[in-house]
Amino acid sequence: VYSQTASFFNDPGVYQQNDNYTGNYWSDFYYPAGNGSGPMAIYRTMEKTFNALSPADQKDQQVFMQAAKIVLYDQASKMIDAWGDIPFSEAGNLEVNSTIKDAKFDDAKTLYTTLISGLNDAATFFGTAALPANISASFNKQDILLSGTLDKWRRYANSVRLRLLMRSSFVDEATAKTAVTTMLNSSTDYPLIDGGNIGSYSPASTDILLQPITTYTNTPQSALTEIGSYFAPDYMLNTVMLPSNDPRIPVMFDKFGKTVSGKFIPNPTYLAMPITYTSDKQSTDFVNFAIIDSVTFLTNSKIPGLLITAPEVNFLKAEAYERWGSTANAQTAYNTAVAQSISFYYYLNSIGQGKKEATPSTATINTFLAAPTVAYTGTSDQKLGKIWTQKWLNFGLLQS
Repeated sequence: VYSQTASFFNDPGVYQQNDNYTGNYWSDFYYPAGNGSGPMAIYRTMEKTFNALSPADQKDQQVFMQAAKIVLYDQASKMIDAWGDIPFSEAGNLEVNSTIKDAKFDDAKTLYTTLISGLNDAATFFGTAALPANISASFNKQDILLSGTLDKWRRYANSVRLRLLMRSSFVDEATAKTAVTTMLNSSTDYPLIDGGNIGSYSPASTDILLQPITTYTNTPQSALTEIGSYFAPDYMLNTVMLPSNDPRIPVMFDKFGKTVSGKFIPNPTYLAMPITYTSDKQSTDFVNFAIIDSVTFLTNSKIPGLLITAPEVNFLKAEAYERWGSTANAQTAYNTAVAQSISFYYYLNSIGQGKKEATPSTATINTFLAAPTVAYTGTSDQKLGKIWTQKWLNFGLLQS
């Protein structure tokens, strides 16, 4: 509702907070309840086990702790973004000391500093780690996220650190500027999840994605259709994408339509239902407007969990260059990010079940990048506006 990346029924209480959802999000961070939840409790349990090891064993097992720290810090940053001060330094006391203690709420800004520093330490570790053969084999087998690839863990840590620095840059710009420019001026020392700065990159081999198990067959269809979140968002499609003939439209949306005398008649064009419609009108007229794509989203059981992707990283780089560096470098990063976003959504479409859309040609993408509402032109503020709009569009339904 707040991000406008998904549709919703215009009910009187649409902006009332869903306490059940936010409560579950909070508790899922702190203790396990299935489906991989409880990163804080799991990390504290790992810490307790790790601290009981001999120094020699700790040296060997350090790789597991560093990987776990990156995941924990990534998830913790989202908690801070949502709530501000959160319990962190004293959280997980039950796992560590087998006693219940009300953990203090740590200051959000101080926590962000801790996370940014810790991610840098983790990246340094993975940049120099040399694992014994038995530890390497064990890590490769148990690492369900990155299959034991040390370089990707390093890039993951650096990329999340870049994200957090840019998020905090409007609070402490001097610190963020110094750290980010150092990172961007030394790509060898600070490799990122940036797809090699190539628009036609491979999301499957580059991005930090949690792939579902091969036997998983559930899809998002029920979750999205039961709450009316499958209509195409008005502003996204009608105002941002259609005027520029965005190549992502065919894989992000379906024209939809209605059945007449037993025959399905598709709508003539992609058009989102106006957000001004009442809930009653939405319920009766939605068949006349576009919905989110079925192959890419609704029936796609292979949609991975997104932790960080190359398009996001290049949008972050574009913003940093525009604010603190070269606008020419910003344009390169921006164009790369938009092209990578196109590649990403066509990748999602390619792993779904059903009719696949053909990947747009380089010429089509270049024409799109030259469209007035997309082209990297205007004042610095206008350019930043285009970066943020395209970044918002790239996040879409899955990362909003």
